[in-house]
Amino acid sequence: MSHRFDRLILSPVIGHRGAAARAPENTLAGLRAAALLGAGMVEFDVQLTSDGVPVLMHDPTVDRTTNGQGAIAGMAADDLTPLDAGAWFSPDFTGEPVPTLADALVLCVELGLVANIELKLDGETAAARRAGARIAAAAAAQWPGDRPPPLLSSFSQAALSGAAAVVPDWPRGYLLSGAPDGWQQRAAQIGAATLNVHRIDDPPGSHDAFLAFGRPVLAYTVNDPDEARSLFAKGITGLFSDEPDTILAVLPE
Repeated sequence: MSHRFDRLILSPVIGHRGAAARAPENTLAGLRAAALLGAGMVEFDVQLTSDGVPVLMHDPTVDRTTNGQGAIAGMAADDLTPLDAGAWFSPDFTGEPVPTLADALVLCVELGLVANIELKLDGETAAARRAGARIAAAAAAQWPGDRPPPLLSSFSQAALSGAAAVVPDWPRGYLLSGAPDGWQQRAAQIGAATLNVHRIDDPPGSHDAFLAFGRPVLAYTVNDPDEARSLFAKGITGLFSDEPDTILAVLPE
């Protein structure tokens, strides 16, 4: 499976779930906040409703970030429409909806944001592969063909393989927690254009190994300025941050 560097656009500071410390995560308000704070790129989580609509949500349930209850996989898109995804964060965001992927991509284009779509899918299963393909197809239907495409990322190799079958020329980011055995082979198999890794160098030396692999390395989730300086000094290409304004303030020249 090939990787495409020619269509890969990255920013050194990537708004995490929009700008999760400044606005409710995975909402249109969060994307707007990231843009206003100066982030050139945003990351957000996507999964499927029971009727196959890709929506922005990190958790498997809506309980933590809305006024509703229930598993995303057991809810239709229409079930999400009345939910409030903003009031839990602040009364200022009361009434913020759960956005669809289509809503988010339209806004990213409008704001000039590069998008990192995390396929929030678990496991190496046929279901994860199908879901990855469905999310990728929905994104491709919405994204303008004359713009550099989003980065598709996931912990699931199956999800990324499914996405690659639909949009083979879109860049893929392999998400890693630590440095599990065989990560190099899996990254190569999915044609990873980036390695999206934890900010903590655990096990020690893993950051050096990631950098030596020859792909841009993006680290999550960095909100401390001193830590950001250290990671940039190592050669990390980009940092995911809940506070993109804080990290932008310490960008190296």
